[in-house]
Amino acid sequence: MQIVRDVASLRSAVAAFRRDGGSVALVPTMGALHAGHMALIDEARRRATHVAASIFVNPTQFGANEDLAGYPRRETEDAGMLEQAGCALLWAPTVEVMYPEGFATNVSVAGVSEGLCGAARPGHFDGVATVVAKLFSQVQPDIAVFGEKDYQQLAVIRRMAADLDLPVEIVGVPTQRAPDGLALSSRNSYLSPAEREAAVALPRALHAAAEVIRARGEVAAALAQARARLEAAGFEPEYVELRDADSLAPVHRLERPARLLAAARLGRTRLIDNVPVLADGDT
Repeated sequence: MQIVRDVASLRSAVAAFRRDGGSVALVPTMGALHAGHMALIDEARRRATHVAASIFVNPTQFGANEDLAGYPRRETEDAGMLEQAGCALLWAPTVEVMYPEGFATNVSVAGVSEGLCGAARPGHFDGVATVVAKLFSQVQPDIAVFGEKDYQQLAVIRRMAADLDLPVEIVGVPTQRAPDGLALSSRNSYLSPAEREAAVALPRALHAAAEVIRARGEVAAALAQARARLEAAGFEPEYVELRDADSLAPVHRLERPARLLAAARLGRTRLIDNVPVLADGDT
């Protein structure tokens, strides 16, 4: 696996991939890789001839009181995991390469970026959209693969790619989970053993609420029930909402595919999760 750190070397490596007529899939990450990321690499390998991954802890998507300095960085271990998984190229730029002196451009995606995590983390999705737009420009992939755990992020990227006519197919991969159901996340490492045991209440509350919505159509009651279950488990819920699966508009009556999304704090750790909720007749 090649590891490149400057744009010229990156474009030379991608051009070499293209010379054999092969396609390129990109898996953007911030490192601290786990089995969820490896599922993205696996999906990318199924869809393209060559797989490139990026590792870049993007400062513009962290708020003033968030954990940029403490975010885990372990490039050597991550690179080994990527190589073993069959990744051909690791793009690992520095902050100075991504945001050189004088950088003044911001990509903002209205609508899908508002509410949910966008309300709690002002400017976060501008940072996401800007860095992903740069990654797409730098790597010029045919396909880009993202996890559905960060569902609002995926919606923002899909909207940006559609609006800007970017020639990249955006692929979402279902959330990868631990055996007890907790969504795999780099932030799980922040949980104490007791918190990790309690954290399973998050996916369980969402699945229970989704079942109530599907079976009885009682959206408000199901959301209240989920919040109560989270509070009983020691969480501080930030939001529990039912949104349209495509537009992320609020849903009060289930008539088309929707997504039940939640964010909640357990101790000092903020966890997010989501589950699909299908209307009768949807597949």
